[in-house]
Amino acid sequence: MNEMKTGKRARPLGRARIALAAATIAAGWALAPAAQAQADKMTPIAIPAQPDAITLDTGPLPGATVNESWHSQYGSVFARNVTVATLTPFLPDPAKATGAAVVVAPGGGFRTLSMQNEGWDVARALAARGVAAFVLKYRLNQTPRDMAGFEESMRAMFAGVAGTRPAPEAAADRLAPQIADARAAFALIRKRATEWRVDPNRIGMVGFSAGAMLTVATTLKGEDAKPAFIGDIYGPLSAVTIPADAPPLFVAIAADDPLFGGIDYGLVDSWRKAKKPVEFHLYEQGGHGFGMYPKKTTSTGWFEAFASWLRMHGFAR
Repeated sequence: MNEMKTGKRARPLGRARIALAAATIAAGWALAPAAQAQADKMTPIAIPAQPDAITLDTGPLPGATVNESWHSQYGSVFARNVTVATLTPFLPDPAKATGAAVVVAPGGGFRTLSMQNEGWDVARALAARGVAAFVLKYRLNQTPRDMAGFEESMRAMFAGVAGTRPAPEAAADRLAPQIADARAAFALIRKRATEWRVDPNRIGMVGFSAGAMLTVATTLKGEDAKPAFIGDIYGPLSAVTIPADAPPLFVAIAADDPLFGGIDYGLVDSWRKAKKPVEFHLYEQGGHGFGMYPKKTTSTGWFEAFASWLRMHGFAR
């Protein structure tokens, strides 16, 4: 899911503001910088060449009738109706490699994937710091073929999400295909660990919005995935029952996020109560979906904070 700008002061969302937020996000899920204003319209594009993408062995999405398609918006690109999952490696210079790896899960409400802003750009930045990054293009819920129908389906979805408290623990039961894709990603990285210069015990996961929900769900229900660390970037933060071997957790969200920013931070408390490592960054402004977009808000600093956190734990340089 992508970003939305709100007022300068963060405050609880009333029903009117929730409705306005949902409508605004649905109309254009990331209010980009002013310089990108001309690129706000969703424009269908050909599926980009992805020569390094590796097809995962989870098979086609059951019951899918609409094929994968892509569109551009805000100078970025998005995939939807993904029916076959892939994993794209972004490997660091061997001289810089730390042996750590990260599965990167873009967001998009399980209806689209922000492949550039929350996928490829994140992976390149991690690789530059010596961390092998793998962008997971996971299977998605089906949406209408035509753009107008797609926009309407997103509008309805956001209207139902804004101001609610989606629980990652409960959502895990509805994310069987996506969790299977994440498990397959971890299995593939471990299988080719020697080739990719990765330590099988130092593979983490970072997700954005819906991808953050998948990251937490993979930690809770992913069985053999067992990420060594996880990052939850503007995902829902409801409390969960965490496993005994819960990994270190990094959380970043803006207080003015119209979807999850002004609700609760129970996920952080769940880690704290279990005495597990957790770092929490609550930015005053940033909206939802800031990802790697350059903004004037301090939320733009989330990646450097995440990289510093990885260095502190010995995963990055």
